[in-house]
Amino acid sequence: MDTLETRELRYFLAVAEQLHFGRAAERLGMAQPPLSRAIQQLERRLGVRLLERDRRGVALTSAGEMLLHEGRAALDAVTAAARRARRAGGADSPGGPRNRLVLAVKAGDSHELLHKLLDVYAAEPDAAEIEVLPSGTCEQGEMLRDGRADAALMHAPFNSLTGFDSEELMTEGQIAVLPARHPLAAHRSLSLADISDVPGLPLARWSRDGTYPPGPGPEIHDQTQLAQLIALGRTMAVYPESARAWLWAEHAAVPLSDAPPVVTHLAWPAHSRSLALAGLIRTATRL
Repeated sequence: MDTLETRELRYFLAVAEQLHFGRAAERLGMAQPPLSRAIQQLERRLGVRLLERDRRGVALTSAGEMLLHEGRAALDAVTAAARRARRAGGADSPGGPRNRLVLAVKAGDSHELLHKLLDVYAAEPDAAEIEVLPSGTCEQGEMLRDGRADAALMHAPFNSLTGFDSEELMTEGQIAVLPARHPLAAHRSLSLADISDVPGLPLARWSRDGTYPPGPGPEIHDQTQLAQLIALGRTMAVYPESARAWLWAEHAAVPLSDAPPVVTHLAWPAHSRSLALAGLIRTATRL
């Protein structure tokens, strides 16, 4: 049988990601024996072994690896369909408009562009209400896939546009955001090599897909934390030129002469049929 239930996929993904039945059962809020039976039943229905079990633990077979990859995408699609249906019907915002779009943006980036997009679109006949949803450095793609957002401002080369349709809106340079009192802040420009290993001023680290890249810099959770740590002289960061809009007096912005340009795109799911989203895209192409 080729049909899978979402419950079965959730069970399998929990085990595949934890590679431990006990931890997976705890994550799912259930006992381990019924979870084990459910996975065995799934294997019998599919006619393949998904997991190898021995005294050393649990490992994925090639079939299990495939179902892990495809299953994540399938569950995201189901979750996204439910979220967007509720949003279109106004069920997730009682008393609010039935026609509403969620736009994911990276906090602090493309500030003037975002203002212009929202203002011009709001003047359109039958414009939907736009909810702006701030996100971390690389969270916008996940938000589009699982339905938390209908569209997103994404920045190449930092964000992957694979699997999305997009419209290019703006190209800009990059800056190093430094403590205003640091000696590097007095430079007219810097290179990437100049800021790669500055004693006492490591580069901040943002989470990517739930993990932080290695390095001595602090793990950053939100824009306010980053701004304060830079002001205190504990870290620095690299941002698009438009980030100047959120800088404090305790910050300095120095252009990076050899950093690649950042291209801001409006991105959306390739399969979208939302008329409200189509209106937002038309507005973006005219900016």
